Amino acid sequence: MIDIHNFARYNNQIIGQGGPSNSDFASFWGALAGKYADEERIMFGLMNEPHHLDINDWADTCQEAVNAIRKAGATSQMILLPGTNFDSAATLLETGSVDTLMDIRNPDGSVDGLVLDVHKYLDEDNSGTHEECVTDNVDSFRELAEHLRDIGRLAMVSETGASRSSSVGLLEKSNRRGSLLTSYQCLEKFCAQNEFINENSDVFLGIVGWAAGSFSNGYLMSLTPEMQNGRYVDNQLMKECVVAPWVSSKETLPPVRPNGSSSGASRTSPTSSTSSDSTGPSKGSATNGGRGGNGGGSNNDANDDSQGGMGSVMSSPALLALFISASVATIFL
Repeated sequence: MIDIHNFARYNNQIIGQGGPSNSDFASFWGALAGKYADEERIMFGLMNEPHHLDINDWADTCQEAVNAIRKAGATSQMILLPGTNFDSAATLLETGSVDTLMDIRNPDGSVDGLVLDVHKYLDEDNSGTHEECVTDNVDSFRELAEHLRDIGRLAMVSETGASRSSSVGLLEKSNRRGSLLTSYQCLEKFCAQNEFINENSDVFLGIVGWAAGSFSNGYLMSLTPEMQNGRYVDNQLMKECVVAPWVSSKETLPPVRPNGSSSGASRTSPTSSTSSDSTGPSKGSATNGGRGGNGGGSNNDANDDSQGGMGSVMSSPALLALFISASVATIFL
């Protein structure tokens, strides 16, 4: 998966909304897609976690990028369409992101390969920076699944993760009454989330687990395997919550049939762009592990340690062979 990791901004200006033009963004994506047009196992993530923007204008920006990608010859690759508010599963419906983005069409009017992008973490502000897991996200994913089923569309959970703290631990917190011991159960909650996603594989194509590769084993949310007795061994979070729900699955649900045909285009298909520009990071705060806790979303930027890292990708049974062991390239410009 090739992902532009700039939160829809360049020099703190929103793409298509005061910053680089839609044509600039489309030209960039056209050039990138052209390079990988013959790589069928590549998928394109248009932008990591857009936020604080006009969703209708952002959908126009994404539409031009989709046109450019397809016209560059990348006609079979999946394109992930991200919503606002850091692409959170909990708010994609209430912000209007789902229905607005699902109006986007390929140049031929179809919706083939156009998939809703979804992110979600389990901590208090959905930033992926806290030890305590406060939710299993099942309610959010259930609501989203039902809506996707109603409109006949698909989603990919391209970023999710949880603290690698023990499955049942005690976290000392302070409040007005003084010190308080609160239990947190990240392993249980993360497994419950991923099992639910797999049980709804007719609308959720799979997950990308954050994070592995160049992340150290000491990173709070690491899924990086550890060397033990001369061989790499997955940690408990990876084995039980990322791998097991799919390996042990006994049922494969056929994906919903996408609604959309060549006569159903509802967004305009502008002419291809000739200008070029690049997008850059909008936030300057990131933790050493590559995630920043600014604004209640999941953040990382060009100054973090995650460049060249890998996401751990698992899919629903129907697409397991396609996504297992796939790497994620994040591009910071």
